[in-house]
Order: sequence, then structure tokens, then C-alpha cells
Amino acid sequence: MPEFNAPLRDLRFVLHEVFDAPAIWARLPALAERVDAGTADAILEEAAKVTGQLIAPLNRSGDEEGAQWCDGVVTTPAGFKEAYATYIEGGWVGLSGNPDFAGMGMPKMLAVQFEEMLYAANSSFALYSALSSGACLAIDAHASAELRSTYLPPMYEGRWAGSMCLTEPHAGTDLGIIRTKAEPQVDGSYKISGTKIFITGGEQDLTENIIHLVLAKLPDAPAGPKGISLFLVPKLLVNADGSLGARNAVSCGSIEHKMGIKASSTCVMNFDGATGYLIGEANKGLAAMFTMMNYERLSIGIQGIGCAEASYQAAVGYARERIQSRAPTGPVATDKVADPIINHPDVRRMLLSMKALTEGGRAFACYVGQQLDLAKFTEDADERQRAEALVALLTPVAKAFFTDTGLESCVNGQQVFGGHGYIREWGQEQHVRDVRIAQIYEGTNGIQALDLLGRKVVANGGAALRQFCAEVRNFAHHHEVPYGSELVVALERLETVSGWLLEHAKTNPNEVGAASVEYLHLFGYVAYAYMWARMAAVAEAKRSEDEDFYGAKLATAAFYFQRLLPRTLSLEASIRAGSTSLYELKAEHF
Repeated sequence: MPEFNAPLRDLRFVLHEVFDAPAIWARLPALAERVDAGTADAILEEAAKVTGQLIAPLNRSGDEEGAQWCDGVVTTPAGFKEAYATYIEGGWVGLSGNPDFAGMGMPKMLAVQFEEMLYAANSSFALYSALSSGACLAIDAHASAELRSTYLPPMYEGRWAGSMCLTEPHAGTDLGIIRTKAEPQVDGSYKISGTKIFITGGEQDLTENIIHLVLAKLPDAPAGPKGISLFLVPKLLVNADGSLGARNAVSCGSIEHKMGIKASSTCVMNFDGATGYLIGEANKGLAAMFTMMNYERLSIGIQGIGCAEASYQAAVGYARERIQSRAPTGPVATDKVADPIINHPDVRRMLLSMKALTEGGRAFACYVGQQLDLAKFTEDADERQRAEALVALLTPVAKAFFTDTGLESCVNGQQVFGGHGYIREWGQEQHVRDVRIAQIYEGTNGIQALDLLGRKVVANGGAALRQFCAEVRNFAHHHEVPYGSELVVALERLETVSGWLLEHAKTNPNEVGAASVEYLHLFGYVAYAYMWARMAAVAEAKRSEDEDFYGAKLATAAFYFQRLLPRTLSLEASIRAGSTSLYELKAEHF
């Protein structure tokens, strides 16, 4: 059975050495007394044990058994319920939650590293608590004081779970056409009626209660997305004293039979006049739900990193042991009939691609986490505004680029195994199946690309982009860093392509959609170049302290700049080709 061991040394390198997170926390009053380097390391150590010893061993068995549905009841695979009980004892669901409601209040820079471990160990298991964390965030930001005090403590404790109910059979990306209705009641509650599909954790046997966040429309709601409201709908009604009451009129009609994440219940949920409570203002539910969706988009991006890390660990282990043919330069293992395949150039290409993309993504996730922490905790208004702008700009990049490269890495990991990679018991084919969904849910990667280019770049004339580029250029010019010139060249390519798109989008409405995916990838590779330049600068300064670790970082950085960053050349060519060729073929000729 494949094992997972959290890459603690690398996680600490990013957290402490590249970003100096403890120094950031020390200057933020809300975090200064709550977390320091020692606290963070202790949490990471314990997280490594929980994910590696408790949760990872259930990954393959959970995939084989899957979640089961019978007459509206969903049963998770053997061992999940017991593992979840142990998991919530450690307070992991509320790791970054509001301390006023039983959360631990840890910074996002630390939470993203825990999430990576969790997804690497067992993506299906991870999703149950990931949805809870996001639901808590939306409730905390938008719900009334009464709803917050009633629902948040048991949710952060993990006794109750959360779900996100958006999609309907006819309405996925276009939520403005949802049909679920909310009828006002004299007591201030609402009766919710409708059907939602693709609801992760909509029903399960891990928690006492499930709190559904449901998008619905009031009788007098305006048409389109401006008429959507958000409601809290508990599976079990909650009494005035906080105890659980009668079953609400909400049920699970079925679960989906999926390509991957089979131990995660993906449900069809039926609301038949269920009692619900308005969150935030009427007809402004989509904005409130985006608080949860943006959290989940970063989290799902991290699923791509986690699956890639797990696949990489397995691939490296296999490549060191599997002997086939001799190395091109002659025998390496002279005592054996052939050499380990890690000596072959193409195997090294695959492994180094996985390593460079995964470690680049890990650093970028921490960087986005830093912006989230600053946006939430800084007392400097200018710093907060800058961080919020970067979060908005970078979230679609993180979600889509992490998961696109995550699939690429998992496919490479499978390929390293050759025929064995296609066989179930080796584990690599499961990583490919599990990571594939991450490009689809929480807004498909095509939608993320449209959001980045259309809303975050073109709509504001590239203001946030210029802010990010100025930071990267300042780093490259004011620090004697390895690959500084290569970084600047890549940055200028991003800037000139952005300018070209801003100009052409004025006269051709197809240009944004035609270029968006390639543009997001171009942005992603430049962002990773920034991360690798920062990591290389630290590694070069500290190389004499630990040649093995820092030397490996520098070697991987060299591979990234020489073999992966040049992909931006073809991306630029594709973007500049424009949208004309996409529309020369008539629809009936496809």
C-alpha cells in the first residue's frame, strides 16, 4: 500500500525561511499572542502524524468501498467514522476558525500547509471538513449574531458539518437561473423547496448534524443573479437551548457514482419545504456565498498540490527501486543486471517536472495565504487594501493552475510506473482519478480563467496586475538573486501580453474568452518563477549549511527556469493568434 509522509522539511522551508511567517505574525496584534514559530512547528508535526498515520491508510480502502446510499442514508467507508472522531478531537476543523466560536484562530499561511497534507493523504476524507470550514467562514461573515452563536461552535468543533448547495440540474455556472424557492414565514424563517445536485457531503454518517447553505429565490426576487438569497438549512432542527430537534424536510435522493473521490458522498439533495434562515440581506446571497466559494477555490487548488505530492513520493520510491536497462552513460548499479530507472533522462524529466511544479505551487499557496492573513489581520488600511486586491487577482490562478499542473504531475507519476501505474494496487491511477475533479468543481478552470482575465485584469484596466508585477520587479531588481534576469524577461512577457489583450478586448468581445486559459497559464508560470527566484535566493545564501537540501532546491530551480518557464513562449504565441480561428468553423460543421 502506498504511504504518505508529510514533507515537513520543505513545508518549514517555505513557511519560515522563504516568507518568514513568524515575523509577519509578530507584527499583527490579532496573531502575535496566538502563534509563533514553535507553535506552528508543533501543529505541523501533529498534522503530519494525523494525516500520515490516521487518514492516509484509509485512502485506498475508501476508494475501493466508496460511500454507500440506501433509502436516503449515506454510509461512509469502513474506518472513516472512527478516524473522523479522532480527527475532530484534535480541533482540526476549526484550525483557522474564529476563536470567539471555538475555532483555533491559526493563520491561513499555516492552514494551507495542513490542507496540503490532508488532500495528499486522502482527498475524499479531506472534503468533509473542507466544506465545513468554508461554510463557517460564510456564516461568520454574513449571518446574524444569533445564527453565529448557535451554529458556529458545534461546526468548528466538528460535531456538525457544513455543505454548499448551489448547483441544480439545469443551472451550474449560470446560477442566475436557479429555481429553488424560499417562502417567508410569519416567525421570520423560510420554507425552502427545490433540488440541488453535486452536493459534497450533503449526507453522511460522520456528524450529528449537517448545516446546508442553500441558494434560493424569494417570491418577489429580481431575475438573474441579483435575485439570489442565501439560507441556512439544518438537517436536524435546533432547539432554543442548542440541542437537536426534529428532522427537517431535507433528504438525500441519491449519490453520484464518480470517476474518483469515491469515498466522498456527492449527493442529490431535495428540499421539500425545509425550514431555513436568511443569511445576510435578501437578494444578496451570491455575494455572501462567494465568501465560502473563494475559500473553497483555494482549498481545491491545494487538492491539486496534495495529490501531486503524494504521486511524486510514490514515483520517486518506485524509480529508485525499479531496474530496467542501463543508463545512457554506462552501468550505474554494477552489481545488478540493470540500473534503477531514476538514471534514465525521461524519468528524470518527469520527476523533476513534478518536483518543480509541486514545490512552486506549495510556495505560491503560502504566498496567497500570506495575503489572506494580511487582508484579515493587518491594522494598516493601505496594506489591507493591497492584500485584498492580490487575493482577488490570485485566487483564480491558484485554483486553476494548481489543479491543471496537479493533474499533469499525477499523470507523470503514473507514467513513471509504466504498466504498473495503470494497476489499482500501486495507487497511482487513484491519484489521477481523484485529482481530476479539482479542475471541474468550485468553478471549472475555464471559468477561473475568464474570471482572471475578464474581471480581474480587463475590467479594471490591469490595476491589480500592475501591483503584482511591481512587487515581482522590485524583488528582481533590488536583490541579487539567481535567475533574476530570467524572471524579469518572463514578467515583461506577461505585461506585454496583458497590454495586447487590454487593447484588443476593446474591439473584439471574443478575445477574452479565446485567450483566457492560455493567459492564466502564462500568469501561473510567471508566478511560479517568482516563487522559485525567492526560494533560490534563500537556498543560495544557506547552501553551506545543508548542501543536500539547499543544493537540491537550486538544482530544481535551474530545471524550472530552463525547462518549464519556456512554456510561456508558446502560450504567448497562442494568445497573440487571436480568436479568429475559433470561429471560422460553423457550429454545424463540428
